[in-house]
Amino acid sequence: METTSTPTHCPYCALQCGMNLSPTPEGGVEVTERADFPVNRGALCGKGRTAPAVLSSRVRLTSPLVRSGGTLVPATWDEALDRIAGELGRIRAEHGPDALGVFGGGGLTNEKAYALGKFARVVLGTSQIDYNGRFCMSSAAAGGIKAFGLDRGLPFPLEDIPRTGCVILVGSNLAETMPPSLRFFSELRENGGTLIVVDPRRTKTAEQADLHLMPRPGTDLALALGLLHLVVAEGRVDEEYVRERTSGWEEARAAAMAHWPEHVERITGVSVPQLRETVRMFCEPEAAMVLTARGPEQQSKGTDTVGAWINLCLATGRAGRPLSGYGCLTGQGNGQGGREHGQKADQLPGYRKLDDPAARRHVAGVWGVDPDSLPGPGRSAYELLDAMGTDIRSLLLMASNPVVSAPRAAHVEERLGSLDFLAVCDVVLSETAALADVVLPVTQWAEETGTTTSLEGRVLLRRRAVTPPEGVRSDLEVLHELAARLGVEKGFPTEPEEVFDELRRASAGGPADYSGITYRRLAEENGVFWPCPAPTEAAGAAAATGAAGTAGTPRTAGATGTETAAGAGTAAAAAGAGGGEDTGSGVFPDASTHDGAGAVRPDAVTPGAVHPGTPRLFLDRFATDDGRARFVPVSHRPAAEEPDAEYPVLLTTGRVVAQYQSGAQTRRVAELNAAAPGPFVELHPRLAARLGAAEGDPLAVVSRRGRAVAPARITSGIRPDTVFMPFHWPGEGRANTLTNPALDPTSRMPEFKVCAVRVEIAGS
Repeated sequence: METTSTPTHCPYCALQCGMNLSPTPEGGVEVTERADFPVNRGALCGKGRTAPAVLSSRVRLTSPLVRSGGTLVPATWDEALDRIAGELGRIRAEHGPDALGVFGGGGLTNEKAYALGKFARVVLGTSQIDYNGRFCMSSAAAGGIKAFGLDRGLPFPLEDIPRTGCVILVGSNLAETMPPSLRFFSELRENGGTLIVVDPRRTKTAEQADLHLMPRPGTDLALALGLLHLVVAEGRVDEEYVRERTSGWEEARAAAMAHWPEHVERITGVSVPQLRETVRMFCEPEAAMVLTARGPEQQSKGTDTVGAWINLCLATGRAGRPLSGYGCLTGQGNGQGGREHGQKADQLPGYRKLDDPAARRHVAGVWGVDPDSLPGPGRSAYELLDAMGTDIRSLLLMASNPVVSAPRAAHVEERLGSLDFLAVCDVVLSETAALADVVLPVTQWAEETGTTTSLEGRVLLRRRAVTPPEGVRSDLEVLHELAARLGVEKGFPTEPEEVFDELRRASAGGPADYSGITYRRLAEENGVFWPCPAPTEAAGAAAATGAAGTAGTPRTAGATGTETAAGAGTAAAAAGAGGGEDTGSGVFPDASTHDGAGAVRPDAVTPGAVHPGTPRLFLDRFATDDGRARFVPVSHRPAAEEPDAEYPVLLTTGRVVAQYQSGAQTRRVAELNAAAPGPFVELHPRLAARLGAAEGDPLAVVSRRGRAVAPARITSGIRPDTVFMPFHWPGEGRANTLTNPALDPTSRMPEFKVCAVRVEIAGS
């Protein structure tokens, strides 16, 4: 029996905790501690510890399934692949390429996300591809690009958090959604820093806070504007920073001044003294951070809300400086990498824009196709799902379960049923897979090698530790076989490292440049932070001339003499960094290597040097044309759906510690189900008393889109005007039956986090 442990990473959230997989006498694997990975230092939550349970053939798919006579029955791989290729070819011939939809997932490795985007555009010729990550980080990504010119979830490593002076954590219950990260915030407080948590519920995370603000759901934008108003009124603006490193301040200032404290208190329910205390705690230390998660982002004004929190950071000089900045706590396992390499509706690899002619030329050159053959941008995730059965006649879906996870889920389920053809690639027979015409069983995390990119922007190597069951193939093999059947016999390799090497070439010169990253480096260095361009003899010329990147992105040279994305920064915080892998840390730009603008001097460039990666962004300049961060003027507006006489209560949704996303995997683990067996409705005692409800009573929560039933969980740790439901379960307790698909105009994010409902005792 093989006794060697395999170092790898957890399959669940964006922390991508390090773990070892060790063989068991029974022939399986168990998780053992991997203390050398700096993010979790060996610690794991229950989901990570029990992850091997889903590898069991007892709970996962091991044979293709094909619908026959209304029933899914086992089939051979050739039968299943022939059926898919035949149907896709037929529908394309009859209705055109945009009748073919493709839907990906934030859990796919970088290699698979890249190959899926290439398959959609090169083989199918369709513009209709998006992925479930649109439902997670799209508002933060849009806000970051508007302000900084670049989206990377965290512009600094997690290890910087304990060294800062204050963190405002907005709409994150990380104690349950990513428990190993809580230690960074505990260390922050141990070091004398403060933690402010913004959440309408008193969560396990809020219990750790020095100050807990409980705004009405949907009012985070007003809250951020009210804080900025006070920063101005109290003379706390960093005028020199604003003058030297930003643009657009006067317009943003004028918008904020319309949100005076008493007005904001009426909107949010957060008292004026709490607003003032928040400003004091945030502004008094030399360094501070704002971190947002799904709470403020999953709103129909999520992009503006993120922009308001970024404006607060910019006005106080807390961005692009050591131990300060705005960051987004990316959720899904490869939520960061999944939005960088082409499975988004408007995107090409390297975080390039699909409508940028230079980007199209570069990527088409790597792919060996005519740039004019690439389709343009398509529909966003919910809009794609909503168009099924009308404009979109078939769907190829990988690593997603929209029957449970999409907003207005009953409608999405009905739309899936109206398709001419649905093919699903998954590890398990999810609720969505159960509706398919063909289901393909594919490998999962421990059975394949590939890369993911964590919430820090750290590219990581997952390693194959076990052999998949007979009858299971990888997603890369699926795409290779389908491409061949549809007439494209080359360009879709099945070996992950070969795909990654092509991804590196496709990303070269783009905002998310992976060209200097190799599997060997990832294994030796415990991950590499992007951007990390490949060594180039032309680096000196690029530094001297300010040469543009391939996709038109402004560039600046890095401290090693290689080319990095504009504003990536070549220096790290003076405090340095732990973990040993952070070779770019501890160096500040100085007169010997940098000019007055923070750019590398041409005579300091060393052509051909290996780039160390970029743990910290924006220390020299931001990734905008002029190197300045942009204030974006925003104003508060109500949620798309406000309470009224018929629907007088607000619903917000979220996760619990023992389940993950749609629950397709975690609901198959006995230990996790014992800890979180089903949905519930969390409500305040005052609301429960009005309803006459007791703990455990079945409650019906009704919105304009449907009805969900779950037992009451009564707690004073939630606002009296709000109820909370976790969204991991299908059936009558499906929270997303209720949620509102109203979309943010920029990010196209649905409004998961706030809608109007009424609550009643079921059966009354």
